[in-house]
Amino acid sequence: MKFRPKILPPFSRRGLLGAGAATLIAPAAFAQSALGGGGDDSAAPAAAPSGGSNNGPAINVSGAQNAPIPIAISPFSDSTGADSSVGDQITGVLSDDLSHSGLFRTIDPSSFVPNSVVNNTPVWANWNILGAQALVTGDVTDQGGGQLRVEFRLWNVASQSQLQGTAYTTTAANWRRIGHIIGDVVYQQMIGEKGYFDSRVAYISEAGEVTSPIRRLAVMDYDGQNSQFLTDGSSMAISPQYNPTRQQLAYVSFQDNNPRVYLFDLQSGAESLIGSYGDMTIGPRFSPDGNSLLMSVSRNGGAAIVRANLGGGGVTELTDSASINVTPCYSPDGSQIVFNSDRDGNQQLFVMNADGSGVKRISYGSGQYAEPCWSPRGDLIAYTFWGSDVGGFTIGVMAPDGSGERILSQGFLVEAASFCPNGRVIMFYRQTPTADGHDSRLVTIGIDGFNERLVETDTYASDPSWGPLLS
Repeated sequence: MKFRPKILPPFSRRGLLGAGAATLIAPAAFAQSALGGGGDDSAAPAAAPSGGSNNGPAINVSGAQNAPIPIAISPFSDSTGADSSVGDQITGVLSDDLSHSGLFRTIDPSSFVPNSVVNNTPVWANWNILGAQALVTGDVTDQGGGQLRVEFRLWNVASQSQLQGTAYTTTAANWRRIGHIIGDVVYQQMIGEKGYFDSRVAYISEAGEVTSPIRRLAVMDYDGQNSQFLTDGSSMAISPQYNPTRQQLAYVSFQDNNPRVYLFDLQSGAESLIGSYGDMTIGPRFSPDGNSLLMSVSRNGGAAIVRANLGGGGVTELTDSASINVTPCYSPDGSQIVFNSDRDGNQQLFVMNADGSGVKRISYGSGQYAEPCWSPRGDLIAYTFWGSDVGGFTIGVMAPDGSGERILSQGFLVEAASFCPNGRVIMFYRQTPTADGHDSRLVTIGIDGFNERLVETDTYASDPSWGPLLS
């Protein structure tokens, strides 16, 4: 019997939120003493409506990297009567998201002054004494019929104003995604850029014996939760790539021991073969519009980069196969392609125009470069490098012209860098020797080289591909 994965519901924010998200106007604000009693009668500044004042982000990103923003997340109240508090669960997801970004420092809830939110309005002095620059409050109520209303407000403590107020209606099963969505709103309001928490990552699950591992295509939330197998492991899977515009993956499968590129639809579970263009077809990468796919096709001892139109129209060869040209990746505007090639005698990085013209070498280190990945911001190219000068493998970044090269992380084996949707975090996999062979784990790191974190998965994992923000 053919393996059929249990497909998650369509990743539609409209479907998730039911009737949609309602804007909340801040309640009348007031000031009280630090202990929440008495207080004067002076009115605090009027709160801004949802979205803030349009004067830019509340803080500067570079400042947040030097000193993370202290933010208080008041536990969401919960009147649903559920055995496990959905409010606490959402609070936990939101706190983890902001902390893991490296740009926020969540204040320990044990230090909160009791009764510091009255009638949905903060007692400002109680949050000031904690040094909080921002505060999140919220509550969860049962709407009946299996529906929940999740309301949250983001407050600027210094100006005593509301930056955002939104209520979502959804099913109880979507509590984790609601936490990520709220995290993205907080991130955007405070940093001035879109967040990346409401996103998924495709990867390869590795299990079984080291000498004959079972490699399965899998997908998970960006933080390692809600992992789901998409293939049964009877054929080895490698190199998954997320379509940037729809819920679709390209990956390489060794069905019949012959590597070919397949498409996997995450909403229907349908799988289709892209085509057979040579001895091997590997290294798929989508175009920014998601309508075509770059691949490397082996021929006569070399490898050529080709572009296949997914809507029909055939295949265009962008390089010849006189050398080994592999791992192509588009720039975010689709005008250029970075790839690695041994055409100069050693494995280096090259950039060419989208039609294959204007090839330029951009790397010159005394080692070998591989697996370039262009940031969605357009400002950086991440890559794997190995050479004697660094004593092993490294993950590095450079500008598209090859300048500003720097190492972010290194180890026994580090490979397959993939950027998050806003380009500020990279995920890759790290192998470490063990008594039985090696382990393989996913990690994230900021593009500044700080805040490296392990992503917990149920099995060993490799080959991450960070998908777009869910719509």
